[in-house]
Amino acid sequence: MTADLRRSPLHSRHVDLGAKFAAFGGWEMPLEYADGGVLKEHTAVRTAVGVFDVSHLGKVSVSGPGAADFINACLSNDLNRIGPGKAQYTLCLDNATAGAVDDLIAYLHGPDEVFLIPNAANTAEVCRRLAAASPGGVTVTDRHGDYAVLAVQGPRSAQLLDALGLPSEHEYMSFATARFGDASLTVCRTGYTGEHGYELVVPWADAPGVWDAVLDAGAPLGVLPAGLGARDTLRTEMGYPLHGQDLSPRITPVQARLTWAVGWKKPAFWGRAALLAEREAGPRRLLWGLVALDRGIPRPHMVVLLGEVPVGEVTSGTFSPTRKLGIALALIDHATGLHEDDEVTVDVRGRRAPMRIVKPPFVQPSVR
Repeated sequence: MTADLRRSPLHSRHVDLGAKFAAFGGWEMPLEYADGGVLKEHTAVRTAVGVFDVSHLGKVSVSGPGAADFINACLSNDLNRIGPGKAQYTLCLDNATAGAVDDLIAYLHGPDEVFLIPNAANTAEVCRRLAAASPGGVTVTDRHGDYAVLAVQGPRSAQLLDALGLPSEHEYMSFATARFGDASLTVCRTGYTGEHGYELVVPWADAPGVWDAVLDAGAPLGVLPAGLGARDTLRTEMGYPLHGQDLSPRITPVQARLTWAVGWKKPAFWGRAALLAEREAGPRRLLWGLVALDRGIPRPHMVVLLGEVPVGEVTSGTFSPTRKLGIALALIDHATGLHEDDEVTVDVRGRRAPMRIVKPPFVQPSVR
């Protein structure tokens, strides 16, 4: 690892657990653990419970009179669809092109306070754009180093939180505050795995104690610490986009099938005119799922072919531990007229691997 990578407050805990590390979004984060490995950690989340350190995610506070209205005029989704205590998936779009600068979760505390969690690599740019546009009295503050985030995910995650005395019964995409010892936590019913789960926003200095308590309380439930490797296979099985691959400044929400995260009836949000024009004209490409029909494992940037003609590119691809076969997300040229259940091939290191076009998710979610 290079010396300029940032580290989570749990880094020493990961070292003690024999973690293998990887650089991700400017951070040195655990990829997998010595006693687990991607397949075992993935299975723990699908069948029991896993805990991820996702402290690399950004944290941005937007506060001041009319902060929620300001955010609503910038980001794609409509905050008026939710109320205080609720969270919402939304997008920061480029105003000229409608390409996705980032996707993020907005936590609505009230009309004068919104807490945002963007992706690690994009936090500074999201802050820059919001700060440049903010009206007088509204402050945009990067809180990246103030909080850690622990994701407790899996069908036994509610039992684990109950054992800790933390709130667990609030509905999906909502949040609650709680005390744990001397720490004040935000317990969010959110996640990136498709399983019932929670994300704990914890003050930076309190993170090691909370991590230890989660692992101790989860031991009878089969908890495993899980790294970014399992996080990637889990989210790919759900068809959840990863910014920088399935979504980027060159990929719009129309192309990525994220139109449900756009408040089309709002009078203003960044990229609105360009996005409306693309929706009316029809996108030149669309994100589809691919399921391998043989032993081929698709990987990002592999070419999708119809016969001998390149018609797209894999954006995310992996082996699905749940389905025991290769799966992928791929941007496919819309003009080809390809639809669900059509067959294509993917150039897997010089071999044509047959794939069927599907609509994700590849595994049915249980988040609700």
